[in-house]
Amino acid sequence: MSCAVCANSVEQTVKALEGVENSTVNFAAATLSVTFDPAVLTLQQIQSAVQKAGYDLIIEEDAQGDLQAEMEKKHYQKIKRNTIGAWILAIPLATLGMFFMHAPYANWIMMLLALTIMLFFGRSFYINGFRNAVRGSANMDTLVALSTTIAFVFSLFNTLYPEFWTSRGLEAHVYYEASGVIIAFVLLGKLMEDRAKNSTSSAIKSLMGLQPKTARRVKDDLEEEVPIATLQIGDIIRVRPGEKIPVDGTLREGHSSVDESMLSGESIPVVKQAGDRLLAGTINQKGGFTMNATGVGNATMLAQIVRMVQEAQGSKAPVQRIVDKISSIFVPVVVGISILTFAVWLLVGGTTYFSYALLSAVSVLVIACPCALGLATPTAIMVGIGKAAGKHILIKDAFALENMCKIDAVVLDKTGTLTEGRPTVTDVFWLDKEEDYLKDILYTAEMRSEHPLATAIACWLEEKGSSLVDVQSFESLTGLGVRVQEGDTTYWVGSRNLSEMKGIAIPSVVDSWQNAGKSVVYYGRENTLIAVLAVSDQIKPTSFEAVKRLKSAGISVYLLTGDGEKAASSVASALGIENFKAEVLPSDKEEYIKQLQSTGKKVAMVGDGINDSQALARADVSIAMGKGTDIAMDVAMVTLITSDLTLLPEAIRLSKQTVRLIHQNLFWAFIYNLIGIPLAAGILYPVNGLLLNPMLASAAMAFSSVSVVLNSLRLKFKK
Repeated sequence: MSCAVCANSVEQTVKALEGVENSTVNFAAATLSVTFDPAVLTLQQIQSAVQKAGYDLIIEEDAQGDLQAEMEKKHYQKIKRNTIGAWILAIPLATLGMFFMHAPYANWIMMLLALTIMLFFGRSFYINGFRNAVRGSANMDTLVALSTTIAFVFSLFNTLYPEFWTSRGLEAHVYYEASGVIIAFVLLGKLMEDRAKNSTSSAIKSLMGLQPKTARRVKDDLEEEVPIATLQIGDIIRVRPGEKIPVDGTLREGHSSVDESMLSGESIPVVKQAGDRLLAGTINQKGGFTMNATGVGNATMLAQIVRMVQEAQGSKAPVQRIVDKISSIFVPVVVGISILTFAVWLLVGGTTYFSYALLSAVSVLVIACPCALGLATPTAIMVGIGKAAGKHILIKDAFALENMCKIDAVVLDKTGTLTEGRPTVTDVFWLDKEEDYLKDILYTAEMRSEHPLATAIACWLEEKGSSLVDVQSFESLTGLGVRVQEGDTTYWVGSRNLSEMKGIAIPSVVDSWQNAGKSVVYYGRENTLIAVLAVSDQIKPTSFEAVKRLKSAGISVYLLTGDGEKAASSVASALGIENFKAEVLPSDKEEYIKQLQSTGKKVAMVGDGINDSQALARADVSIAMGKGTDIAMDVAMVTLITSDLTLLPEAIRLSKQTVRLIHQNLFWAFIYNLIGIPLAAGILYPVNGLLLNPMLASAAMAFSSVSVVLNSLRLKFKK
């Protein structure tokens, strides 16, 4: 595709097919996203329709990335060869045309040079231009083909019949150099544009580069290196220290620590034991192990992330629809302006101004650039979404990216979003002497208990080196706690009710813990209290900074939780959140967001669980924590892959930068055409005698689209 008009042509061609619900073409990414009914239409039929429209479509899923990369490389090499060849001939052609136009046989030499450039290095413009004309459409190739052909034919006429002008007292000017140099400049612009566009998709390439090409498959005790494309679910794979894990799976034999930072953003390596989950693209650090493949090919988490980023980069921002409408009528309007320019010049100056009329008409055709308009939005979106992916922020589509910057209210879930999502022991008060054997008995009791808080206490004791002891009996006391018999002594762990039933006085420290929203566990022997433990879901360290940044950006922060009033109040108070609501049901969360929206606020909802999915669907922008449930991630427009909530203000800031960039690009693309076309038409000629040379017009056109792409790439280097 040479410009946005081509993208519109492909989009409309596919949209017109029976069975197609929606079709979107991204010019910058060179991708087609299509929703269709497979019972009515096949991929091969879609490909055939695109080919009839004069383009091609890669539909082979397995090698799609490799095929596209290979074709892009060939295309780039072809443009590079044509550009170099065109300039080798264009430089002597321009020199002859500007300084030695009266030399013997100069016209004939220039004609041969221009014709060679047009037929050998610029023939694609004429082939595509002719194809479009046959189909009744026009694009950038049409403008280039039309302008250079007019200049060449006029020059050829003056070379063959100079007396037509000399007999009227006029000089027979030739403009071969315009034909050749226009093509050379347009090719140079396309070369630079392609090179810059490749940089906009570097995020995808780096993500795809995380997955190794081969894996060591173990079969019948034999180890063989095979391409990962041949792996199947259930295959046994050996991974050595320092190697990338090739596919998703579970650890079978051995143990190791794995660096998952490239996917999760967590810098600390994760210890992996038998049965633990492993992800493709992560790096095995120390021990060797074997694993069972559970997700291969497009089913790996890495492949899903790549696909999500690709789909997001290929989506259209709402503002792009306006640009598409303008692009669809752009070329016919420019051709009309060119004809009008030619007519006005002749009307004002007669045949004396014929050369001026022709040059101005050609300049109008050459300087108009639908490419700059077509690239303004998608290049900015590709860079913005790519940069977000590199920072562990997955944005589903351009709509979310464009709307995030409008957010003025953020509703946060508590558990798993602001807090760690798992209870931990925060305080311990020993009434008895702190002995190791007492900890061992408590550890043994909690390891057997099924209460949610028991796991937190067992983990805490395990870190302190506690071990299991033999107990004679274990009994679960429904609604109260558990009881174990060790020797002749009975030990118990449970609630306040269990402690009060035994007539035990409650320590005063418990009240302050409960006021802070913490759960309290009582541990005793017979009718004596040994210790009390406070268990709480800890606030993530990053939550403090995230809330602070959101508030400093002028965004109102709200907390909604199904937890009790004290727990909610404690977290809200610690984080400085004035607006909070406790004991809310999933439907209450949705209703709360509707109320905020009714006051005119643009609301973002951040959650991580099934209970948040209703509210996420209702919000203007829905954001899921990547360590939450799959349903929350499915509903959400944005996923923060890590547990780091500071990614939220970063995502909002990135959205603002990207939207600002889109507006800048569109401004310059429109202004360029609004100023360039009248200048090329010769509007300033009556004022100061300025008339734009078609060669300068072609240079301006070539670099306008490049400047838009380069402006988008600035976002990659912004902090």
